[in-house]
Amino acid sequence: MASTKTDIQEASAVPSTMRRKLISTFVLGAGSLALAACGGGGDGSVADSVADRQRRRSSASGSTSASSPTAASAASPASSTSNASTNTGSQGASNTSTSGVLLDTSFGVKGDGTTNDRAALQAAIDGSVGQILLITGKSRIDTTGLTLRNNSHIRFAQGASIKLLAHNSSDYQIMRVWDVSNVNIEAPYLDGSKELNSAKSGEFGMGISIAGSSNVTISSPTTISCWGDGIYIGNSYSGNNAVSKTVSISDHHATGCRRQGATITSGNGITFTNPLWENIGGTSPQCGLDIEPDNNNAVLQGIKIVSPTTKNCLGAAIQVYLGSLPGPVAKTVDIQITNHTDTGGGAGPFGVGGLELDGHTVTGSITSSNPVWTTNWYLGQWDSGGPKVSVVNPKIV
Repeated sequence: MASTKTDIQEASAVPSTMRRKLISTFVLGAGSLALAACGGGGDGSVADSVADRQRRRSSASGSTSASSPTAASAASPASSTSNASTNTGSQGASNTSTSGVLLDTSFGVKGDGTTNDRAALQAAIDGSVGQILLITGKSRIDTTGLTLRNNSHIRFAQGASIKLLAHNSSDYQIMRVWDVSNVNIEAPYLDGSKELNSAKSGEFGMGISIAGSSNVTISSPTTISCWGDGIYIGNSYSGNNAVSKTVSISDHHATGCRRQGATITSGNGITFTNPLWENIGGTSPQCGLDIEPDNNNAVLQGIKIVSPTTKNCLGAAIQVYLGSLPGPVAKTVDIQITNHTDTGGGAGPFGVGGLELDGHTVTGSITSSNPVWTTNWYLGQWDSGGPKVSVVNPKIV
């Protein structure tokens, strides 16, 4: 029988003497709240193990930060004779009319499921700025990926898709939205072809990468089988640390990605509405959504996650990990998650942790309202002077 609680659970009220221990927060039958420092065994050991493996591993592996891609030009182009795509293409494109739009085929795009269309698609993107570019077929591209421009508007027709050719790359972006503004992408269906990737490690293969961009709208994106994340959002790579602002993503479906369904390392005014993140696993953290800043340059303001659904994510379904955020610049965090539904299958529905202020200032709030979960959430390694963490009206079913 489901139990409910109407009072706010304020995780930041945990005494500082307990902040380095994992706190398991759960709802009891009478609507009371229990906080217990977990030692070995049980849910505590599972969550502790997950928290450990979700830490960035750069100190051990010498890898770059979680958001740092290699230059796109360094990717090795794949053969244009790889196996044809077998996906079913974009589902439910909002508008498949060809009236008043430019067709990708007019730029030489074949869309036959075999030909490497990357160069032709890039020419189509470059030649359609300020107009609507309609992707009409099942295109294949190499891991060099596609770069969108200011005022790009790309629409995928019903059944259209872009799928990577066979490759050996742990670092790619199928679509780059970098340092641009006023971008609109409708119903993209992007397949990272992890089954065709001969790489043995790594985690930076992204479906859509948004960095240092503003006024970006993406509707009904599907990102499958990416080596890293379905969608990644962070600061610019150009050196100016420009923050991604006013990004709206509706009805995102990510499945079969190795690292995350989606990642937010930095952003102001970032909204995900009705996403479905499922079947995520292969390299840590393995979350449906990971909100994890890389450094003190990050901004986490106006982050809104509305009605997300998570299924079978091997890490935390939704994780907020702020270990790298404290620094000389004081930070205020504003993260709101509403109506989260998690059906289980991983390390827990909601995990928050990693914050040690060490004399720095990080304030604000992290709130999950009206969630429906099958297991308990957890808070670990959290400085009591940090943002208030609250879970409001949870239901455990």
